[in-house]
Amino acid sequence: MRRISSKNTSIELIVRKFLFRNGFRYSLKNKKIPGNPDIAFPKHKIAIFLNGCFFHNHKECSLVKHIKTNEDFWKNKIQSNVSRDFKNTEQLENQGWNVITVWECELEPRKKTSPKRESTLETLRTDVQKIIKI
Repeated sequence: MRRISSKNTSIELIVRKFLFRNGFRYSLKNKKIPGNPDIAFPKHKIAIFLNGCFFHNHKECSLVKHIKTNEDFWKNKIQSNVSRDFKNTEQLENQGWNVITVWECELEPRKKTSPKRESTLETLRTDVQKIIKI
């Protein structure tokens, strides 16, 4: 578990490079924003969370595997992540923020290119543009 990084993950790099290439300038891991989103546009109140499917229990995903060792610890850990995600999203939305969640499986980070990744990134770009009103 030590090898799992909380910053500069493959999905973060994919999304950050895409947004920068498309002319968006953003803030990273802004601790002043509730929930500490991975990417934020504070001026436009947009928070983007890039969630790993396993650690955030993505329901519709094949990447979520059941761990057989130390099962109680992992159930509690993942459940606390899910409840924290819900609380953070609710708090941000109550403060007028637009919250976007991108899942690891939607970006297929192990593949160099994929139609699913392109579609996800294009949807993200469109959503951000609508909010910013470019």
